[in-house]
Amino acid sequence: MNDIVSVLKENKDDKYALFQSSLIPNVSPESIIGVRTPVLRKVAKELIQNNVPGVSLTQFLKELPHRYFEENQLHGFVISDIKDFQKCIMELEKFLPYMDNWATCDQTSPKVFQNNKEKLMPYILKWVSSNHTYTVRFAIGMLMRHFLGNDFTTEHLEIVAGVSSEEYYVKMEIAWYMATALAKQWESTIPYLENYRLEKWVHNKTIQKAIESYRISQEQKDYLRQLKIKG
Repeated sequence: MNDIVSVLKENKDDKYALFQSSLIPNVSPESIIGVRTPVLRKVAKELIQNNVPGVSLTQFLKELPHRYFEENQLHGFVISDIKDFQKCIMELEKFLPYMDNWATCDQTSPKVFQNNKEKLMPYILKWVSSNHTYTVRFAIGMLMRHFLGNDFTTEHLEIVAGVSSEEYYVKMEIAWYMATALAKQWESTIPYLENYRLEKWVHNKTIQKAIESYRISQEQKDYLRQLKIKG
């Protein structure tokens, strides 16, 4: 995939590469070219339309693992635009084991999932049980994105609360999910904090994130402060 790397390097910004490296410290700085997200999205669309000279979309999707962070970003953006649910799942499941950072994980968000939630749920249940950090994070992210509105059930809270991990990027996603659930499903979610169902770090981080949210009322924020675990 030297041709796609050449396209990416033509759009590199060294200062942005340094900035990106500071945001994703677990990714080697040498693997970050420094291409801004709007440019990556544009290249992804050109890839989908087979408008990148010398680059086959089919071949690109087969070239795993990628060498560069931006290649992973492109991969995630391409998958996010696949319109057929089963094809999207097939490509996603090939890619998930190679996700190695929170940015690629969080920015991979298939549009086709929005209208296929019933089909999606069995995959979420499988992914959340994975031993791979970013597969678990992705599963929680999909629950947060697609199942905190009309499709919400308390079983989803149980799924997330039941995740046990020492991985920072998993624990942070659990806290982010719970904080968002407090904003959208307060009555169902608050007992998880009142009954101290979450690990201490996740519990306190959930409260912190919720207090920072404009979607939480001042009265709710004051109550959450009282639930913080001290010491």
